[in-house]
Parts: sequence; structure tokens; C-alpha cells
Amino acid sequence: MSYVPRVDDYVKWKNKYTDLEGWIYFVDNEYCTIEIGVRDKPDNLVHFHKKTHCCVLCYPQYWHELVYVKNRRPNENEYKSQEHRYSDPQ
Repeated sequence: MSYVPRVDDYVKWKNKYTDLEGWIYFVDNEYCTIEIGVRDKPDNLVHFHKKTHCCVLCYPQYWHELVYVKNRRPNENEYKSQEHRYSDPQ
């Protein structure tokens, strides 16, 4: 089975047309986006958008060309309680 992209995976995409790498930013049945660049916004017009993201579309017929490198998700098997929460009963 070929690779299925997940948000926060770091991938490399190389073929005869492209050679890039970045973080999976969005995934849908129709396409995924790979974030290849981020920079600070030059203005403060919208205060809750602080960065400009440069993303590349990758359609499902090309997902087999993506090579998984790593992810930045927290360890899904590791329990973490909420900050400032009372102690869990043992």
C-alpha cells in the first residue's frame, strides 16, 4: 500500500518535474498541500494571521511519489494531562 499523507508529516516529493520537501499542511480526498515556506507577514492588517504560508498542491495520483520522513505530532501513546488540571486519581 502506498503512503497516505497526514497533517504534520514531513515529506519529500521528487520526480522529473519537482524536487521539494516540506510539511503536509492540509489533506482531503481531492488533494493535499505541502508547505514549502513560511515567513512573517509584512503588515498587521489581520491580527490573527501572523505568517504567510507557501504551499504546493499534490493530487492523489502523485501520493505514491511522496516519501515520509518524520512527523511533528505528539506521541499518540503518551498520556498528557491538561495544564493546571488537578492531579489524576491513581
